[in-house]
Amino acid sequence: MADHKQGFFSGTLVVCLSFLVFAVKAFYLPGIAPIDYESEGPLEIKAVKMTSIKTQLPYDYYSLPFCAPAKKQYIPENLGEVLRGDRIVNTPYKVKVMINKSCTILCDKTWSPEESQTVAKRIKEDYSVHMLVDNLPIATKFRTLDNTEFQYEHGFKLGYERDGKIYINNFLHLVIKYHKDNSGSFRVVGFEAQPMSISNIETKTAVQETAEAECKHTFVSQEINQNGENKIRFGYIVSWEPSDIVWASRWDTYLAMSDVQIHWFSIVNSVVIAIFLSGIVSMILIRTLRRDIAKYNQEDELDDTIEESGWKLVHGDVFRPPRFRLLLTACVGSGVQLFAMVLITLVVAMFGMLSPASRGSLLSAVVFLFVFMG
Repeated sequence: MADHKQGFFSGTLVVCLSFLVFAVKAFYLPGIAPIDYESEGPLEIKAVKMTSIKTQLPYDYYSLPFCAPAKKQYIPENLGEVLRGDRIVNTPYKVKVMINKSCTILCDKTWSPEESQTVAKRIKEDYSVHMLVDNLPIATKFRTLDNTEFQYEHGFKLGYERDGKIYINNFLHLVIKYHKDNSGSFRVVGFEAQPMSISNIETKTAVQETAEAECKHTFVSQEINQNGENKIRFGYIVSWEPSDIVWASRWDTYLAMSDVQIHWFSIVNSVVIAIFLSGIVSMILIRTLRRDIAKYNQEDELDDTIEESGWKLVHGDVFRPPRFRLLLTACVGSGVQLFAMVLITLVVAMFGMLSPASRGSLLSAVVFLFVFMG
């Protein structure tokens, strides 16, 4: 009777707790709280690294002779960020909340022939520059090939090559999207860049309000002389745009994929091929075993002693130790370790604990789980 009452009480408690789920409120990203900015307050732009899909080798932002602040301040990073090649550092870009800037000169640089060759090499290797604002990475907006929708690419191109000549993107149009909450403060929900190559940037004081139009429409691309000195002027524009995207959904743009159908087709194609090959192997095994069983049944009926053949020749080999048993043990153990690491990582990621906003958390978790599973 006591066990029955205890079971009834436990069931009632579970039901009551399940109803409390509807009253729970949580952040979209565990451990990451939104930052509210006031109008005309400072907003820091940080550089992360430079990456390329051709070399897979990341570089520090200041490994090239870019404009730098008086004092470089590198932010402490976790293990995952170090493995990713992140080197987060401050930049000389001056941005204030809700304050638009037009054609602001960042600095003038004179590059030596060696520095020019290094920059040209990075551009040929298709390197992109990555920056951060409010822990949100910069992205380049572009249209798809069918011109039906916009997509985003992480970072912005360092430059481009055309007709055998190298051009650098020395001018940035920074578009910062914000969402205004009920308290009147502002939250950053988007960070876009429109890189441009301009060889005759005018100063803001020289052309006043027409500076932005001057920089956008009457310019010649900034070519890099790979065998000599180059005088490069860097500049930028800052534009603030309102957005209906709430802070909790600001990462959806970066995570959205438009080629889901192609991925599903590849998955279905692989599954069909695996099933087809498995069916063929199964049919061969069934026919072989059926023939052997019929043969042995016939031998039993004839009561003759005939030498064993077929699968009975190897039926006892499963108990025989292999030649390289230590290697087999190491391979099986490593495989189980990797499988457990991947499985637990996927489960943790499904619960939202490895959000992209927590920079380096994925690699840190993978390394920890791999060591822990061993």
